[in-house]
Amino acid sequence: MTTTLAKVPPARIVRLVEGARSRLQSIDHKLIPAPVSMLEMITASWLTQAVYTAAKLGIADELSAGPLDAEELAERVGANPDALRRLLRLLSSRSLFRHRKDGRYELTSLGDTLRTDAPISMRAFALLVGCPEHWEHWSMLARSVETGEESVTRLRGMGVFDYMETNRELAEIFNDAMTTVSDMSIPPILAVYDFSAFRTIADVGGGHGRLLAAILKQAPRSTGILFDLPSVTAGAPPLLREHGVADRVTIESGSFFDAVPAGADAYVLKHVVETWDDARALHILRNVRRRIAQDGRLLLIEAVLPQDDSPHFGKLLDMEMLVSVGGRERTAAEYGELLTRAGFRPRRVLPTASPVSVIEAEPDPGHGR
Repeated sequence: MTTTLAKVPPARIVRLVEGARSRLQSIDHKLIPAPVSMLEMITASWLTQAVYTAAKLGIADELSAGPLDAEELAERVGANPDALRRLLRLLSSRSLFRHRKDGRYELTSLGDTLRTDAPISMRAFALLVGCPEHWEHWSMLARSVETGEESVTRLRGMGVFDYMETNRELAEIFNDAMTTVSDMSIPPILAVYDFSAFRTIADVGGGHGRLLAAILKQAPRSTGILFDLPSVTAGAPPLLREHGVADRVTIESGSFFDAVPAGADAYVLKHVVETWDDARALHILRNVRRRIAQDGRLLLIEAVLPQDDSPHFGKLLDMEMLVSVGGRERTAAEYGELLTRAGFRPRRVLPTASPVSVIEAEPDPGHGR
């Protein structure tokens, strides 16, 4: 995780830029005939597949040492020279690569994010979104909208996480992609929230502990509890040692549907609540309420949807949740209602420079455990 807090722009500035982009997009749609705009939207998936192909072939990795012509690049990545040249022509028009006057191709700053070893590499996420299995899942979106139910079980005969246990290649791609998402959001989270006031911080559903390790570096006097399924926490020790926090972390394994660890004064749940419908999300939050101290803090890290029609990555992610797991993204008001029902009192929502926000809540003393 090489991104530093100094490089994180203020969330307010990011929102202003997003607003400007939205207005420019609106102007663009007004200037271009509606059928043309619709054609661009419909064929956006073609560009996704082009980016996926570039990521799968490892083109950015091969160009990282310097420019290459199409023939040499094709030989290195095992592609047809003519077909590869046509792919590069498309992606150069979208600023992923640059076609030099000498005929060779070179990386741009945008294409550089597809390098495997980029500071925050988007290659794994491109491989996930573009892979055949994920496309099959999204082909079921119409059914999910019609029924309100996730569709992976209908397609695979089992839920998405069980299916990934049978498809280890997909599971590896998924885990790498989630690591990318985590790496992108951690610095913005730490830029808006100070964890140093807490003695013990529990990361519930914390995976291998990447977020918890970053938090403990920000809060050197704090200790942590990492909690996830046994099959997940088994891979945590090397990462915690790598980040120099292993001696301050207690690893506990289990399901948050059964119970969560006791003994923390802050409970962090990152991209946990979004994965479940209201009933199961409420069950998880009530399990936290049973263990949290009266002066403790609950911190949900989720994509908080705007109330209006402004663009937000969470609105796309909401469809992913619907199709894959039956979960949902929520507005601040919807999170507030869920937290209140679980026995918490919402305190504030802190937007970050990334698509996620930090939702802070405290136990409601008028609501029993």
